[in-house]
Amino acid sequence: MNREEIFDGLRRSPKVDVCVVGGGINGISVFRELALQGLDVLLVEKNDYCSGASSALSRMVHGGLRYLENGEFNLVRESLVERDRLLRNAPHLIAPLPTMVPVFDIFSGLANGMVRFLGLGRKPSRRGAIAIKAGLSIYDFLTRKRALMPRHRFRGRQGTLAKWPKLNPAIKSSATYYDAWVRHPERIGIELLQDGLSAAAGAGALNYAELQHNATGGFVVRDHVGGTATSIEPKLIINATGGWIDIANASLFSPETRPTPLMGGTKGSHLIIDNAELAKALDGHMIYYENEDGRVCILFPYLGKVLVGSTDIRIDDPATVVCTPEERDYILQSLAFVLPDIRIRPEEIVYQFSGVRPLPASKDKFTGRIPRDHFCTFIESDGGPAVLCMIGGKWTTFRSFGELAADMALDRLRRTRHLTTADRAIGGGRTFPADSGDFIARTSSATGLAPARTIELFERYGTAATSIAGFIASGPDEPMPGAPYSTREMLFLIRHECVEHLDDLLLRRTTLAISGQLSLDMMDVALDLIADEKHWSAARKAAERSSFLDLLAICHGVDLETLTARNKQGVCYAKQPQGPDEPAVRQRALPRRGDRSRRVQ
Repeated sequence: MNREEIFDGLRRSPKVDVCVVGGGINGISVFRELALQGLDVLLVEKNDYCSGASSALSRMVHGGLRYLENGEFNLVRESLVERDRLLRNAPHLIAPLPTMVPVFDIFSGLANGMVRFLGLGRKPSRRGAIAIKAGLSIYDFLTRKRALMPRHRFRGRQGTLAKWPKLNPAIKSSATYYDAWVRHPERIGIELLQDGLSAAAGAGALNYAELQHNATGGFVVRDHVGGTATSIEPKLIINATGGWIDIANASLFSPETRPTPLMGGTKGSHLIIDNAELAKALDGHMIYYENEDGRVCILFPYLGKVLVGSTDIRIDDPATVVCTPEERDYILQSLAFVLPDIRIRPEEIVYQFSGVRPLPASKDKFTGRIPRDHFCTFIESDGGPAVLCMIGGKWTTFRSFGELAADMALDRLRRTRHLTTADRAIGGGRTFPADSGDFIARTSSATGLAPARTIELFERYGTAATSIAGFIASGPDEPMPGAPYSTREMLFLIRHECVEHLDDLLLRRTTLAISGQLSLDMMDVALDLIADEKHWSAARKAAERSSFLDLLAICHGVDLETLTARNKQGVCYAKQPQGPDEPAVRQRALPRRGDRSRRVQ
């Protein structure tokens, strides 16, 4: 993953089979698929890997219960298959998510659901018990052969309020079912990238690099770190930039041959809330509920806090996306509807984020009606390589979407597929132990790290913790101030995971910012580590600090005063539940149907 070596290789031999533009989860997925088939493939990402929509998802890994209302049965079936594959292939980062749906009526939503199912435009409306029962029954039917998790069940009003006493007392009943959640989606992206890079000598990846069409009709890769431009001759280009597809096409085609717009994304914003009463009220479950306007919202325990979202607003320029005060008010209002007795103070919102759903262009008046499925289309270029555009897609289906695009690319290049990734373990999910105790004991003994420290590493990296623990143990190490990380762990990430800027490390390679733990002292220590490793000047270091503080304040609602106040707050990460019904160290046996000891309570 050394960028200088990659650029040197391109200067010596500019020909590549495929250039993938866009280093989000879908671009990385198709890159991995093609590299595993032995192709010479280059991935270029204008910013950092998984820094757009792939870092702004709801953290759900799900089939898409509400998509059934739009008649998207194939998408739901595919999503459920991919969800279950992720539970098996990435058990270190994907876990079951017990989910409760509050029900406020019996018959409502039936007529509206039928109209929406038939493809006729109509506003969202609240779904009653019958509509919810029908959707969950289809969910169960589609997963009946794999049966990784229990079937859904209903509770009456008395049983619901006994388990969740803070719920809106107007509730009639509730339904409980299972989906899944992802602890650290950006890490999944890095692990997929590493898998692809290790698969083929001709595979390379560059963040902070951009593919552009030059004046002579060829292509160059511009290095936004080193400031150079290198010619490249791809046989095929894959545009996997999501909400940026039309913008990227403007750089890949001349004005005369530029295709018509393909995308029409919507913005989704989320809040991370630190409120003990709210966390307790969830009782280890996600609540999947409808606001008073019929739009679906979620809240669930996440990294010791509570994640709440989201909005669904049309957006023209993905570069301008931030969570607005109006969106914060909307999300908090929706929360007050389902849990009316819980009050959220402004300072309890410790982080916020917003991203663009990469939806296909649509004139539908209501954003919930826009299809969530994915597809690929070739755009031909006079005298140049064709461009395969990856349209749509949701995070859960990144593997199957990447497989689809890779198969179309292989067919175009007259190459064959040698292996499938359907059952290929991801990163720290390889050789994942059923019982973590033995792994932790062996790793701790081999490296000399304390068992508690080894537990932290295992929770973050799965079985990849072995190499990281060895690196930590090989030199002097110090804890990061008030954080569950250490300086050598951060140094490992800087050296081995393409960190070029401070936000790469603190927003995406770690969960320090999104978990509300990041303090000014932590930030400055991390900045020192990067600056020393990159040999930055004092002026470069100061500029990086200023830029990062602006980014935190504008995009994530975390200002300098908040960071300074957190300097005095200690963190005991290993003792905090990190997600729904999850102890600090998980025994990774999935709850199966018929297993009474693991049934939904």
